[in-house]
Amino acid sequence: MAKAVKKPPSRDLFDLRPGRAKTARGARASGGAEGGYTARDIEVLEGLEPVRRRPGMYIGGTDEKALHHLFAEVIDNAMDEAIEGHADFIKVEMEADGFISVTDNGRGIPVDPHPKFKSKSALEVIMTTLHAGGKFGSDVYGTSGGLHGVGVSVANALSERLEVEVARGGQLYGQTYVRGKPKGGLQNLGKVANRRGTKVRFKPDPEIFGAKATFNPQRVFKMTRAKAYLFGGVEIRWHCDPRLIDGDDVPEEANFHFEKGLEDYLKVTINGSTLVHPDIFAGKTEKTSGHGTVEWAIGFVADADPFVSSYCNTIPTPDGGTHESGLRSALTKGIKDHAERTNQGKRAAAVTSDDVMAGAACMLSVFIREPEFQGQTKDRLATNEATRIVENAIKDPFDHWLAANQTHASRLLDYVIERADERIRRRQEKEISRKSAVRKLRLPGKLADCTMTAADGAELFIVEGDSAGGSAKQARDRASQAVLPLRGKILNVASAGRDKLAQNQQLADLVQALGCGTGSQFREQDLRYGRVIVMTDADVDGAHIASLLITFFYRQMPKLIDNGHLYLAVPPLYRLSHGGKNFYARDDKHKDEIMKREFHANAKVEIGRFKGLGEMMAAQLKETTMDPRKRTLLQVKVLEKDRKDTDRSVERLMGNKPEARFEFIQERAEFAKDELLDV
Repeated sequence: MAKAVKKPPSRDLFDLRPGRAKTARGARASGGAEGGYTARDIEVLEGLEPVRRRPGMYIGGTDEKALHHLFAEVIDNAMDEAIEGHADFIKVEMEADGFISVTDNGRGIPVDPHPKFKSKSALEVIMTTLHAGGKFGSDVYGTSGGLHGVGVSVANALSERLEVEVARGGQLYGQTYVRGKPKGGLQNLGKVANRRGTKVRFKPDPEIFGAKATFNPQRVFKMTRAKAYLFGGVEIRWHCDPRLIDGDDVPEEANFHFEKGLEDYLKVTINGSTLVHPDIFAGKTEKTSGHGTVEWAIGFVADADPFVSSYCNTIPTPDGGTHESGLRSALTKGIKDHAERTNQGKRAAAVTSDDVMAGAACMLSVFIREPEFQGQTKDRLATNEATRIVENAIKDPFDHWLAANQTHASRLLDYVIERADERIRRRQEKEISRKSAVRKLRLPGKLADCTMTAADGAELFIVEGDSAGGSAKQARDRASQAVLPLRGKILNVASAGRDKLAQNQQLADLVQALGCGTGSQFREQDLRYGRVIVMTDADVDGAHIASLLITFFYRQMPKLIDNGHLYLAVPPLYRLSHGGKNFYARDDKHKDEIMKREFHANAKVEIGRFKGLGEMMAAQLKETTMDPRKRTLLQVKVLEKDRKDTDRSVERLMGNKPEARFEFIQERAEFAKDELLDV
């Protein structure tokens, strides 16, 4: 193994003899060339440059989801015009050259000079300035999804080319932008008859999103159709160049206009499913001066997975939020009130919102003034008042719906109570099956178990230390992934006696967590996890801890390895960033390969080294090491033909004879190189 050598620091910086007292800090403070830090080092990003430098802060990343967020921002602006009653049609066109355009017949973006920026039109200010728009007050737009004022300007910043046309006051105006910067001023393109509104045509920038920076027709088509379902008062016209169509799920031409809105949407979504209550519970409140409207459509399905698709001001909120909390509360209270009215209150006493939602297929759309979202991508609604608004809107209509047909309502109540009984039974079985495994665990952070009871599909991540354990617990899938943090390096079982092995608490806790016993008492049928994954830092200490754990399993649970249950996680050591691209490297060799393959020779690549799993953000750990869709796992195997050699190697390298290890090092000394330790 190569020996890591740390070079001594330069005496110029640390020698404290007279005349040598100038430290590194002093050199910087003096403003000299030796690392001077002055006002000239402070960089001010203007206009849309912050968006291009850090697109993830505005659209969540540079992946396919983020790319399609650009389209969502543009069509949301058109939808806002329709919702306010100023437009009744929107047209979406996908072109073969990668451009996409959104046209509406609304009022058109203002083109007159802006009072604060008199040399620029209001259109140019909106397209090139963050936090500029007509949605901050409540006079121009009653309800809107784009209250941050950064949507269309972000789309402009991250587009290779964007063209905007505005038909307003009988005149047609146009302006073109390249990577967020105007290519010339606003142009008057002449008079137009019978036309008004705004057209935005743009193409994502491959410098930001990579060479394949193209829209997915299937995804755009679904997003477009969903908007029409969310507002019955708008017609959306769809056109897609036939050269982009691959399959029957995307038409070349289509018109969407759904008067029943979410009810139509839900019927299409759950088509073919069996309903517990044969009717769809749907409704919509009228717009009031206090807030906008609430629209819902709910079906209770017996043979399909439940779901909640929620929206605020036509913006999808896949992570839910306060409006979904109001929905859950209204339905739960309604079911329990119905049980009381029919003298079944005791039967329904244990019912929770999870039991009610376990069979519910829900569509929920709210329109409220100045909504608050978590993040610019608006994945979760955070407006506290939305809970009360939705609950008040749905509770009474749900009571009337249940009372309208007592037979069907009683069937639904029985179904919900069955879900509650099943939940309680599963919890009791889980507590019994896991009680012995977790009873004596006293580790820092303890075992963070998964919720599933079956071993098939369940995973146990063994990590080093509380810090790494904390990151792993945040990054895991709670349903199928458990995390067990260990205190540093475990006992080397190859050189320890039976007494030490029996007294070691960490190994005892690990055996109890697995539940399958050791040695001749090993019982695979009692193993509580299908995969046991050793996840340590990508450094020498991490490799040592992994070696100790593999030795333990090889000596004490060989069947765990033989039957394919033991794996090694492969966390990255480096993160390479440049031009909106992020890559992760396992080691120095992999880093050099990525540098040559993905970046130009003169590119200023930002290289960050992870000091350990505990230093990684939970999202990074999930993306690189724990997400089954993206991670790399190494399965630990011992071939039968190599078993004797493996036995000898384990004894030689991990046994209680240090002279055997010394001999091994001497034999391989010529392959070792001294390397500077990067601290």
